[in-house]
Amino acid sequence: MRDIAVLPRLDSGSFLSSLLVIFISIVLVACTPTQAPAESHLKKVLRIVPQADLGKIDPVWTTATVTFNHANMIYDTLFGIDANGQISNQMLETYEISKDKKSWTFTLRDGLEFHDGMPVTSEDVIASIQRWGARDTVGRRLMSFVVSWKAMSPKTFQMILSEPYGFVLESLWLPFVMPKRVADTPADMEITDTTGSGPFVYLKEERKQGEKVVYVRNTKYRPRSEPASGTAGAKVVKVDRVEWIIIEDSQTAINALISGEVDLIEAPAFEQYPTLESNRDIRMIVINPLGGQFALRFNHLIPPFDNPRVRQAAMAALNQPAFLQTLGAPAWFHTCFSIYPCNSPYFTSQGMDFIANPNLKRAHQLLMESGYDGTPVVLMQATDQTALTKLPGVASQLLRQAGFKVKMQSMDWQTLVSRREKKEGWNIFMTSTGAVTVMNPVSSFYLDATCYPKGWPGWPCDPELERLRDAFARADDDKTRKLIAEQVQARAVEIGAYVPLGEYKTARAVRKTVTGLLAGYSMVLWNVEKQ
Repeated sequence: MRDIAVLPRLDSGSFLSSLLVIFISIVLVACTPTQAPAESHLKKVLRIVPQADLGKIDPVWTTATVTFNHANMIYDTLFGIDANGQISNQMLETYEISKDKKSWTFTLRDGLEFHDGMPVTSEDVIASIQRWGARDTVGRRLMSFVVSWKAMSPKTFQMILSEPYGFVLESLWLPFVMPKRVADTPADMEITDTTGSGPFVYLKEERKQGEKVVYVRNTKYRPRSEPASGTAGAKVVKVDRVEWIIIEDSQTAINALISGEVDLIEAPAFEQYPTLESNRDIRMIVINPLGGQFALRFNHLIPPFDNPRVRQAAMAALNQPAFLQTLGAPAWFHTCFSIYPCNSPYFTSQGMDFIANPNLKRAHQLLMESGYDGTPVVLMQATDQTALTKLPGVASQLLRQAGFKVKMQSMDWQTLVSRREKKEGWNIFMTSTGAVTVMNPVSSFYLDATCYPKGWPGWPCDPELERLRDAFARADDDKTRKLIAEQVQARAVEIGAYVPLGEYKTARAVRKTVTGLLAGYSMVLWNVEKQ
């Protein structure tokens, strides 16, 4: 209802005065602004095409990047990591370390509140870390050093270690903090409650599988005061609503970006980079300067790759340049014959002969010597991942040339993520991960050799590799760590833990009306503005 202006009372006997009253009233009503619908007048909506649809919502349950991006929207973390890989307080105000480095005391900052209005407490944090630590490869390593956790007050908690551990901060920037009632869910069960304390709120009721995922700004979130970088600093949300629009066909997504129907594409197809770069309304932005690594993962539990000789035969057949050449945009890829990123402190070529010097004849000979009986290799292919969809075809061809029988099965990424959690029904899948997650023997989930069901899908089981990773975690000088990292790599290749397939950098395709996209190890959408 509009407010009506009250005019001075005029003499009712004056005809001219009456006309004046009517005229002024009409003018005032005509000039009163019409209230626009809230959606168009008030809300700024950012629409993006994510790299895949959101299937799993539990970041403890899966390492899928799309789930990790979802978690960054709705949860917060104790520490943030900036664009340069530096770790700093996020939910924490302070932390203190005892002289013997076995006692760590953490204090939460003021103003932390879950989406349901409840304050974030020490008990919430401890429960979240313990659930994460029961399943995550980095978390399990940390927890093997933890003697106890103690909530000293609603805002202060303590971690006691059995001995000093050099990767505490490198571990504790990873777990997302949930309410205790949610974090008490056993780690082998997926959560259904998405209550967090992060800068966005997930609208579960607007979720449409295969179509849309919706988030709105958390108006109660209190950001830090430091400049934003990566997941560190101020998480200031500058739009009212974010919609993930699911478009599986890459050309359809490009058309939607060019027409302005969407504002950003997280993972455009590499062969479309030239078209996007030539469009004056679009910018190509590299947000992760460290890039990432492609990888092939064997299922170590069932034939034929339960046999290490068969894994070695496959490794001898696989050829990094062959994989990378299929992707287009060659400037965005390079070979790297190391399990650690080529620009990282632990890069080494130690033990990489099978991967650096592929040889189909040697592969064929090793396969014959292994006793391979012709068991078909089930190779899973993700059809909705612009790069990963091409790699399985190359693997299939090379493995067949070496003498394997291959059965390639196509599916969307979320189906693949679900199927790889099962110990049977598959033999190989291809994936990729940011370089920050494979920087060292402790952080790399590919190197977890703690056996089924504890490890990451593929489940290598090797006490020697685990012994070396423990030694790396205990080492307190760079020279020793470098030596152990080389030994870890040699052992990982010897047992065929996984096969690195080269490195890449990617760009987000963004309309020029969108600004503020932050550099870092993953895509975050705070600090983003839309004109």
